[in-house]
Amino acid sequence: QVRLVDSGGGLVQAGGSLRLSCGASGGTFSTYTMGWFRQAPAKEREFVAVVGWSDSSTKYVDSVKGRFTISRDNAKNTVYLQMNSLKPEDTAVYYCAAGSNAIYYSGRYFLAGAYDYWGQGTQVTVSS
Repeated sequence: QVRLVDSGGGLVQAGGSLRLSCGASGGTFSTYTMGWFRQAPAKEREFVAVVGWSDSSTKYVDSVKGRFTISRDNAKNTVYLQMNSLKPEDTAVYYCAAGSNAIYYSGRYFLAGAYDYWGQGTQVTVSS
């Protein structure tokens, strides 16, 4: 059983930055595909970014490309989401997720249902 703990959210003004962290325990972190999703009020959970297990390849939703960077530190069992140039529309609860190493290369990385484990979520609020 893998346990994920999200942290780093908060209130920031538009144009500001935050770095989210997700610590994992209970599994072999280096073999997991790691993703970040977000969910705004009254909206479905949305894919944000993913990092593959083998060569740390990354993918992003178009709305965050050039502003967000996902990375992983396998020695620390942690995945990060650096968020720059934040906009009010980035306001949401952000969740990290872990899934099998097949998710990334099968192209299913944007599907919430493809992931097996989830963090508890961390609130990000961007004021205008």
